[in-house]
Parts: sequence; structure tokens; C-alpha cells
Amino acid sequence: MQQGEILDRHSEAVAVPTAPSPVAVLPPLARRPASGPGLRQTVATAIATDIAARRLFVLLPFAMIAGLIVYAGLPAEPEAWALAGVGLLLAAVLVLLRQSAHLPVAGLLMAFWAGFGLLPLHGHWFGTPMLVYPAYGTFEGRVDEIVSATESDRRIIVSGLTPIGDTRAVPMARARLVVPPQPVLAPGDTIRGQVRFAPVPGPVLPGSFDGQFHAFFAGVGAYGIVTSDFAKIGEGSGLDGTRGIEQLRMAIGGRIEAQLDGAAAAIGRAMVVGDQSAISDETREVMAQSGLAHIYSISGLHLSIVAGGVFWLLRWLLAAIPALANRLPVKRVAAVAGLLAAAGYMLLAGGAANVPALRSAIMLGLIFGAVLAGRRALTMRNVALAALAIVVIDPASVFRASFQLSFAAVVALIGIYELPRAMPVADRAWPARLGGAVWTTAVTSLIAGTATLLFSAYHFQQTAPLGVIGNVLVLPLVSLVIMPFGVLSVLTMPLGLEAPFVAIMGWGIDRMVDGATLVAGWIAGLTGNPLLTHWALLIGLVALAWFAFFSTRWRLLGPALAVPLVLLFGFDQRPDVLIADTTQAVAVRADTGMGLVTGRTGSFAVDVWSEHYQEEIAETFSDMRCDGLGCIARRPDFSIAVVKNAAAFAEDCGSHDLVITRLRAPQTCTVSQVIDSDDLAAGGVHWLKWDETAARFDIRTAIVNLNRPWRVALW
Repeated sequence: MQQGEILDRHSEAVAVPTAPSPVAVLPPLARRPASGPGLRQTVATAIATDIAARRLFVLLPFAMIAGLIVYAGLPAEPEAWALAGVGLLLAAVLVLLRQSAHLPVAGLLMAFWAGFGLLPLHGHWFGTPMLVYPAYGTFEGRVDEIVSATESDRRIIVSGLTPIGDTRAVPMARARLVVPPQPVLAPGDTIRGQVRFAPVPGPVLPGSFDGQFHAFFAGVGAYGIVTSDFAKIGEGSGLDGTRGIEQLRMAIGGRIEAQLDGAAAAIGRAMVVGDQSAISDETREVMAQSGLAHIYSISGLHLSIVAGGVFWLLRWLLAAIPALANRLPVKRVAAVAGLLAAAGYMLLAGGAANVPALRSAIMLGLIFGAVLAGRRALTMRNVALAALAIVVIDPASVFRASFQLSFAAVVALIGIYELPRAMPVADRAWPARLGGAVWTTAVTSLIAGTATLLFSAYHFQQTAPLGVIGNVLVLPLVSLVIMPFGVLSVLTMPLGLEAPFVAIMGWGIDRMVDGATLVAGWIAGLTGNPLLTHWALLIGLVALAWFAFFSTRWRLLGPALAVPLVLLFGFDQRPDVLIADTTQAVAVRADTGMGLVTGRTGSFAVDVWSEHYQEEIAETFSDMRCDGLGCIARRPDFSIAVVKNAAAFAEDCGSHDLVITRLRAPQTCTVSQVIDSDDLAAGGVHWLKWDETAARFDIRTAIVNLNRPWRVALW
């Protein structure tokens, strides 16, 4: 796994709203009288009322997500006949209870089992054998996707890997390759080169992003790098729609970069065509600290501005022409245009490969579909429908931060929108309208930020305490300058007239980065580093389901109860020892922080550990000594031996609390706790915490078991 992938995933994951821009649709909140009926009724009465109103439907995606979670946590792969048998049994129960009051509960059970069986089905259809041992040789392959491109290299997905000459065949269906920046490639091209393949790495920490899991369901069985003799030996068909769209995206991105430079060029390309590969680490960090990282990842905010802008503009133009307004269903025509705009922008952003954009397009499709049908557009039912569609299309995305963040934000925004509120005052003066817009932006940012706080803290160990201020400062620029002029620049590119529009978009991006830098400076040292367990995510999921189900203010009780539960059960500890599986890195905590007993700083595992715990790992541990046989590290409460030569086992076994070795430890080494090559192969990265009461280490492994199809098992 490359560091660039971690950064790409970080910026993608913080791309939150997937609903139409809440800045435009969320009305100001209003207080409800204390005597309102929602406060008088009991929770039981509220549940009965909402069940009668058929709100159990909104729990269907939560039931499917629960099924996905249970399947992913199983110790072994379930048998296909058992999955089918239970599914048929539940279907029969649904038929028998079709006239019963228990039908909704049976429906939720069926949704749970459908979620449980989705990943096995997707694994059967789209999964791939995983490469176990490194492979090297000359291969040909077809380019399926351009993942990212920079001046120094590109990351691509290739399929149909064919060995050339004496090279041995590799088993995987597809692989992700790092290739030189030239020649220019597009989907459908055939390439050849000397390639070094490596197995997809597992999680770098227990509970962290699982590259093997997501690669398996994407059909990617190995990572590789082209070492020499790289060439394009064939071009794809001109009738390939994917190829045409990718060439269009590259052309548009190139035109933007020709007019802009620095952060403006990188972010402009990201916001127009969805390619974030050129955004620097410094810019990503500043945007994340100020709560603005979601802006450069194409999602609901961007699609809402584009599709909503087309809808509003066309509706206004048609209504201004009496001859057309009297003969055409103006609102429905504008809704169709908005749908087409959303679809076009989604394709430009990378199509189905851009999961946040796909989720947003589905949500907008439901909203415009409701307009065409004359139904209310912004409802929790539509949110549930969009979530169901995504879960069915890409069930593995449920375990990505991007899905969790966007789903939580939209549920929260629509839920608050559904609550009773005061009607806006008509004919307000422009200062009042401006103040209302600022207030709405602030409330929207506060709601979305609060809803996603738990998930963001879990995945990125980072919070943005002044994110509301950052969004209030910057969102007007995004809505009124960056996105409109970005659209105009694309529309004028065929005429060669895009330069002034790109320049104005770039000016807006520069001011946005200035605002992000200002806010990030205010919160220097205040961002915190919360470490949460998976229990915190489960508590958050249950609270979100509660919030989505209730239609009254009882919905606020679930999130309120989640806060003390997370405080009691959701916080994690920092490790005393970290052991890498694929490098020599062993880090031990001292009073002044963590230091390396073996290994080196700058390696992938050490960099990720430093980023996760937001602390520098020193090049050497403070109290250690090494010789040709290994190293000894001591703390007042325990000591560790890292054995590099088998001759050291006789002395170190039993003399230290923990023995770590990349060799196979002898069976006689039983007095000390031992982590050897077999343990590292089976469990991956090891996390250890010293238990003073038991005088031994509590151990967690990044890989719980190898009995799942996405695991790289060395047998």
C-alpha cells in the first residue's frame, strides 16, 4: 500500500454531504413550544406512531449494514448452502406473515440476511485470487482505469495479465500498477513491461483500513511497479465509452493546469474532474484542520450546486417566456435537465469509480424523481433508498470512511430538516437575507460536523473544532465563484474561451486556501488526537438508526445517549509496543514517546504509526543496546529482546518479558511471551499493551484470522 493511497483515501473519506446542498435547502431551525405533543408522549407511544407511519422502512439500510458487519467479523467463511437455506426460510416467513402485524420485523430480519449474503455474492462475481508471494517478469495487460496521475508517475488498474517468454503466470484477475508518466494512456490501451508484483498488504494497525479486504472486492489481487521496458503496444477502440470519458477528463484537467499552478491547479482539477493526485500533503493538512477537506472531493455539495443551478436557471428562463410557461410543465422539464447535469458531472468525476459522486448522483436522482412525480423530495425515505442502492451496488463501501461520513451527514441534515420549524418571513430586506444565508450555512456545517465527528475521529484521529467558521467563510466562494466558473470554463473549452473563467475559478480557490490557512492557524494545538475503538462506531451506528427512525424530537434522544456510552466504552489506549509484519520495525514507548528498537524511520509502517498516533517515533529507543545477535530494550516495568540470530534464544528466552524474532522460535522458548515469524505471518502487525497486574502483555493483531477469501494466506 502506498502512502499516496492513504492520502487519497483520507481526502475522499472526508467528502461529506451527499444530499442536495444543505446551504440551499436547510431552513433556519425554530424552537418548538415546550408543550408540544412530541415532548408529552412516551417513547413507546412514539415508536408505535412511527411504526404506523411505516417508518420502519428507513431502518432497512441499517439492517443490511448490520448483516454486512456480522459477515465481515466471522471467524470463517460460511457455506453457500447455509446462506441460501436461511434466505429461503426467511422468504417463506415473509410470505406467511404478509397479512400479519409482525411483517415489518420479519422484513428487517430479511434485510439483515440480505446484507449478510451480499459480500459473498460480490466476492463470487467480482473477487479475485490474491497473490501470495512476490512475482517478477515481463507482462502484457489491458488498462482498465487511470487511478491517479502526477508528473513523476501514474497509478493504473490493469487486467488480462499475460506472461511473456519464460515468465510465470500470476493468478489475480486485476492488479494495481505504478507506471512511468509517459506514454499517455487511456482505458482500453494494451501495455507491456518488466513488472515486480507484491501481495496486497494487510492493515497497518488493528482496526485500521484493510487494503486486502477492499482490493479483493474490487478484483485487485496484487500491487506492482513497472521497473523497465515500459511501452504502449496497442490502443483501445474508439467506441469504448469509458475510454472516451477518460480522455475527456484528462483533456479538461490539462486545460485547467495550463492556466493555473500550485494549489489552485491541483484543487481545480480535483473539483472539476475528480483527480486529487496533485494536491500536496501540506494543502491536505491545512484543509483537514480547518474542516474543509470535503470541498475538493466531488460529492453532494458539488453535484447539488451544478444540478441545482441548472434546475433553477432553466426553470427561471422557461417561466420568463409566457408562451413556453403556459405550454410546458416547466418544473418537470427543469428537473430532467438537472438529472442530466448530475449524470454528466458524475461521469466527468470518474463515474462509478468515484463512490462519493455516485452516491450523490443516486440521491439527486431520487430527489428530481420526486419532483417529476409531484412528491416531497427531501425525506428520510429517499435517504434510505439511496443507501440501499449503494449497499447493493458496492457493499464493501460500507466499511470505508467516505460512506460512513456522508451517510451520517445526510441523515442528520434531513432529520433536522424534517423537524417542525417556523416559516421564513416573506419579502425580507437584503441584509436579513444575507444574515439568513450565513446562519443557514453555519447551522448546516454544525449539524454535518457534529454528525460526522465520531466517524472522522475514528478514521483520522483528527477533529476540526472551528470547522463551522471555516465553512461559513469558504462555502459562499465555492457556491458563487469556484463551482459556477468551473462549469463555465468546461462549457467554453470547445470554443477555446475558457481562460478568463478558469482564472476566476483559480482566484476563488486561492482565497479558499487562504481562508483554510487562517482558520488552521487559529486552532494550532487545539485539534486533539482522539483514539476510538470499533465499539464507538457501533454505538454511532445505533444512534444514527434511532435518529433516522423517529420523526419527532424523540430522535434526539439516541445521539444524546450515545455520548456517555462513547465516553465509557469508546476510547482506546496507546500501545507500549508496535511490531511491523513486513519490515524490521519494532517501536517501544518510553516516558518521552516512542522510539525504534529495530527498523528505520521513513518506512511505510512507521510513517503510518506516526500519523495515526500523531507523534514522532524516534530513530532509536532511549534505553537499548544491540549486538550481532539482536537488541535489548528496557523499561522500569518490562524488558524486550529482539532476536536476529538463533544463537540468542538460549540467553534471551526466559530472561525478558517479551521475545520478538523474525525467525521461528524454538518450542523450548516458553517462559517469555514470544512473537515469531509464524505469529507475524498469521496476525500481521502486532499491538501490545503492558498489563501491570498480570505482568504480561495484552496483544492485538491487525489480522484476526486467515480463513477468509481476501486474506493472503501463506499456505
